[in-house]
Amino acid sequence: MSSAAISIRGLRVVRGAREVLHGIDLDVDAGMVTGLLGPSGSGKTTLMRCVVGAQVVAGGAVTVLDLPAGEPVLRERVGYQTQAPSVYADLSVLENLWYFAAILGVGRETIAEAISVVGLSGLERQLAGTLSGGELARLSLAAALLNAPDLLVLDEPTVGLDPVLRRDLWGTFHRLAERGATLLVSSHVMDEADRCDRLLLLRDGHLLASGTPEELRGRTGAADLDAAFLALVDEAGAGDA
Repeated sequence: MSSAAISIRGLRVVRGAREVLHGIDLDVDAGMVTGLLGPSGSGKTTLMRCVVGAQVVAGGAVTVLDLPAGEPVLRERVGYQTQAPSVYADLSVLENLWYFAAILGVGRETIAEAISVVGLSGLERQLAGTLSGGELARLSLAAALLNAPDLLVLDEPTVGLDPVLRRDLWGTFHRLAERGATLLVSSHVMDEADRCDRLLLLRDGHLLASGTPEELRGRTGAADLDAAFLALVDEAGAGDA
């Protein structure tokens, strides 16, 4: 397998009369936590849907684990957590995970580990409909982890979480990467950028920049990544003028 878990070339997505992604080229290195950062409406969710094969594209190519995105065999190798919790409110935490384990064809012994990884121990019998927003997000993540995927695509997994839970979840992401998984994690919160190994900065359907946090600060001369992002926006605007 190549060093890139995801390789995208010339990706275009059009909805109605509006182009949402404008010929994007990028690579996501294997075995790292890559952050897809940008404001709401920048195209992050659309790009992630392209990666998991759930989005019709107007042009370009998306290769995932050396296969075309959406290939049936990738269902066993890619975990996807959407922004909205994708669990059943009338089932308990444990029943939800039993159900998803059956769909994925994995043994129930994986469930206890997934519950432990996301910090839901002690809540196994609680109905999903009574969980907090943060607990629901962690339950969705547990479901995505059940088949020990090679690639995890996580859309805004920390939104609405308190600072302690956000810190703990990012720690979990890095532990998964240390075990060999590749993670693509989207966020619109720039203070999460420093928690990533590499960054992809997206705005208005364009890739502004990619690199490590240190590289992006060095490129712009900014003291922090929020300022670096603004500098890159200004740079792109000057180039379009």
